[in-house]
Amino acid sequence: MTKSQTLFEQSLVHIPGGVNSPVRAFGSVGGTPVFFQRAKGALIWDADGKPYIDYVGSWGPMILGHADSDVIDAVCDAAKNGLSFGAPTSLELEMADLLCRLLPSMDQVRLVSSGTEATMSAIRLARGYTGRSTIVKFEGCYHGHVDSLLVKAGSGALTFGNPSSAGIPEDTTRHTLVLGYNDVSQLEETFSAMGDRIAAVIVEPVAGNMNLVAPSMEFLHALRRLCTEHGAVLIFDEVMTGFRVGASCAQGLFGITPDLTTLGKVIGGGMPVGAFGGKREIMQCIAPVGAVYQAGTLSGNPVAMAAGIVTLNKATAPGFHESLAAKAVKLTEGLVSIATSHGFRFSAKAVGGMFGLYFREAPPSSYAEVMECDKTAFNKFFHFMLGEGVYFAPSAFEAGFVSGAHGDQEIDRTLQAAERYFSRA
Repeated sequence: MTKSQTLFEQSLVHIPGGVNSPVRAFGSVGGTPVFFQRAKGALIWDADGKPYIDYVGSWGPMILGHADSDVIDAVCDAAKNGLSFGAPTSLELEMADLLCRLLPSMDQVRLVSSGTEATMSAIRLARGYTGRSTIVKFEGCYHGHVDSLLVKAGSGALTFGNPSSAGIPEDTTRHTLVLGYNDVSQLEETFSAMGDRIAAVIVEPVAGNMNLVAPSMEFLHALRRLCTEHGAVLIFDEVMTGFRVGASCAQGLFGITPDLTTLGKVIGGGMPVGAFGGKREIMQCIAPVGAVYQAGTLSGNPVAMAAGIVTLNKATAPGFHESLAAKAVKLTEGLVSIATSHGFRFSAKAVGGMFGLYFREAPPSSYAEVMECDKTAFNKFFHFMLGEGVYFAPSAFEAGFVSGAHGDQEIDRTLQAAERYFSRA
């Protein structure tokens, strides 16, 4: 029995399901979750000391690679001065200035402690600003475990969504509409029928929680146009894409300006952090200057700020994202070439440092097409690669990530392992 198996059995006693976040349980792929004990660069080691090439990257924030020496030094220096004050610090100001400089859409920003907190607060702010209640989201997009956003689609475009989790009253979701990602006609129909009731549209500008699904430019332009015409707030949830797909996030990559942006992951450099920000006139509605209440004792935590500032400065340096994108392309194109040469229905897509792998002939453009992927084939591939020391996300419905620490050696080793799998499967 491996140490991971032993630790998992012990964890089941006092931790529900043995894990503190559901995807860690390997419920989608089967088997026992791997317990990790350390990481450096592009590698991560399990409890038995086995190394893996890591394409999860703590679900996005490790854009520089694990245990970057500059980030670790910044964290240690900040920690020596105290872990938390519950009061303002100059590091909060430095982070706010940096974010507003990197994102022209952001006049002001409020720091929080998680991506979920950021999206929850942005939704409340949009409702307070517009005086409206209805929220539009898209099927397959995940915005944290917020009650009003854990919603599955209703029976039609104009039918409010239903809770997708137990413990959420239907009244909580009766103001949430769930539409199809990349479905422009459905979006236009919805705004035509109830545009004056819509407070906000929240969207992952590149979906990363139903595997990776890239947006069409027609879809993004329609979002911006319709929100402007009807006075709704356009919220880009860039918790995952923020500084992952470009130095100015997805909004810079695609040239679309949202009204509000939510951030997380990368801006903490591996520490728990989030943020939401946007137009000054909207942000001025948040307490203490406005009537929309939001607070957090650990918001702007100095240790997280120190980690995030160093990470952002390094990740937005000239050439960093071009190199990151090239690595993702090399990985995905290599995997597609190998799989198709052995007769597999397989495709892949990369956007910046994010990528998706699909056991399907072409990359999906919607939730329905994601559901057409061969999950059984992915699970077999996942476990083989895990055995070969390559750690992909343990689900057919999650995006992957490369980091600045991944080099030709790691990618070549990954492709060699994939060749062994596809040649034998």
